[in-house]
Amino acid sequence: MTRSLREWFKDYRLEQRSHKKRVVTKDGRCNIKFGNVMHRNRFTYVLDFWTTLVETRWRFIIFYFVASYTLSWFIFGLLWYWLARSNGDLLWQNPPPDHNPCAYSLNGMTYAFLYSLETQGTVGYGNVYVTDQCPGGVALIIIQMIVGLFIRIFWGGIVITKITLPKKRAKTITFSESAVICPKKGTLCLQIRVANLRKTLMIGSQIYGKLLRTTITGGETNILDQVSINFMVDAGKDNLFFVCPLTLYHIIDKSSPFFDMAVDTMHQQDFELVVFLDGMAETTSSSCQVRTSYIPQEIMWGYDFLPIISRSKEGKYRVDFSNFTKVVPVPTAHCSRCYHNEPGNHLEGTDNKSFEVFDMELPNCNKM
Repeated sequence: MTRSLREWFKDYRLEQRSHKKRVVTKDGRCNIKFGNVMHRNRFTYVLDFWTTLVETRWRFIIFYFVASYTLSWFIFGLLWYWLARSNGDLLWQNPPPDHNPCAYSLNGMTYAFLYSLETQGTVGYGNVYVTDQCPGGVALIIIQMIVGLFIRIFWGGIVITKITLPKKRAKTITFSESAVICPKKGTLCLQIRVANLRKTLMIGSQIYGKLLRTTITGGETNILDQVSINFMVDAGKDNLFFVCPLTLYHIIDKSSPFFDMAVDTMHQQDFELVVFLDGMAETTSSSCQVRTSYIPQEIMWGYDFLPIISRSKEGKYRVDFSNFTKVVPVPTAHCSRCYHNEPGNHLEGTDNKSFEVFDMELPNCNKM
């Protein structure tokens, strides 16, 4: 029992350490912290209040929603109370029998608040109502109805916008937990698998990547130096027909930053491969971006993905997602230079001569 708890704690620490050193998490969130932001720059968040509210968490949206309505009811309740007091309608003012009130039965602040709520919510219980003998009351009820209408429109727009955010559509796009390196079509390739969990297409899908690493040039340290990584499928790299899971591959040639890496030095490198998929949802016509990242420990050298698309006897195509994370060892050179017979290789032979299929589950990776 003690040993299992110790192993669990060790795996948890490794997972947290892997999470902290990422720029982009496995689920696409940017792990960036801003510091020493000037106060005048923070004020821009208030000026762009619409975007600020749309990006606010739901619990704060609900709080602001309730607070805005309650505050408006209270403010207009004060105005109704002030109007009734100015006209001498309150009971403690002892109005004469022939007195023409602005609002019947508005005898205190509680009645004023309830009348404000009934007016703005168009409830109209009938106990308290405005008369035609008070122009100020008629003007105030018009103003409150207009203000209440704008509040409903504003919060309705906020809720609809948050519900239809493209980020929700991006949740149904999933990447493989790890990448693999193996031969493909006569060259060495880095491969990633991506799947669309909905039957609706992502129109105009494009896939690309960025390799983030720290470089030193001329004595100057460049943190998060970005190198473009091109990905493609058999039909090209733009306007993907994303109706079924796709295997994306990056050709490791002399122009690739992975060309000088090898199976025994890959996990010693310090880099992060961020993969982007841009597209437009077919149902809402809203563009969205899906992101994920891979660190060296999540790139498996000498393995290939198992096929997941088959055809039934009835002629229908079937996608077996049980093989989505499964890989199989394949004969692969230890380095790209070895594969292309380039000088400078330090190892000879092949890796992974056993051919046992297993499920590719990495305990040190963040789950999507």
